[in-house]
Amino acid sequence: MRSPSAADDAGSAAAEFAVALPAVVLVLAVCLGAVGAGSQQLRLQDAAAVAARALGRGAPFDAAAVGLDPGTTTERWTDAGLVCVRLTAAARGPAGIAGLRLSAASCAADAGR
Repeated sequence: MRSPSAADDAGSAAAEFAVALPAVVLVLAVCLGAVGAGSQQLRLQDAAAVAARALGRGAPFDAAAVGLDPGTTTERWTDAGLVCVRLTAAARGPAGIAGLRLSAASCAADAGR
């Protein structure tokens, strides 16, 4: 025979799961978004270093050639014998939906100019 309290608990596990599931999905999306943004930041930093070295040698730099997103902006400046590049792009995925912008800068010697 079931006790009265056991009858009151019927379906509570399903209700608790239904309440907790959106929170778990949200935390998972935030974690995956952070990993994706970190990966994109590393690619952006590598591309900035490649761009600075190319411009330091006097070669042109094509953002599309290194696989950057079409919306990536490039800023170039020189400072004390260095050529510097800053790349800025909107993050993709959940971080992009939140409006996160990523930026990376790198400098290289200006090939004796």
